[in-house]
Amino acid sequence: MTTMNNTLPKGTSDEHYTPSFIFESLGLTFDLDPCSPGKDQSLVPAREHYTKKDDGLSKEWHGLVWMNPPYSAPRPWVEKFIAHGNGLALLPITRGSWWDGLWEYAQAVCPSTYNMKFVRPDGMPNKPIVFRTAIFSFGDTATTALKQSGLGRVR
Repeated sequence: MTTMNNTLPKGTSDEHYTPSFIFESLGLTFDLDPCSPGKDQSLVPAREHYTKKDDGLSKEWHGLVWMNPPYSAPRPWVEKFIAHGNGLALLPITRGSWWDGLWEYAQAVCPSTYNMKFVRPDGMPNKPIVFRTAIFSFGDTATTALKQSGLGRVR
């Protein structure tokens, strides 16, 4: 059973796109973005994009993955990401068993030291999100990129 993540204010959309400076800092091209708004709307440098219509949870994941899932129900995405074991995931810092699994199994974690300004679907920056986020890495390529990114202190 999926539990809701209560870090999003009521009525807030899950449509918040990762800002480009994250990808510029990482210097990676990903094989897959399984939570994409679509290649023409995404800032994620990925060779393949699964949209909501594609249902990324039901598809096979491959290669180096970037995952910024819907924060209203992250559990199934996190479970699939951990099982896949290769890539980077951006998620809110919160409490709960899905977050504990990420913290336990990730090779590296980089909590944000700033209020994340996600990008809205229309391309404009949002107001800073009121909760902190972290990037979790799995696999050597992702972990090396995260440690060298300068995005913050990595554990």
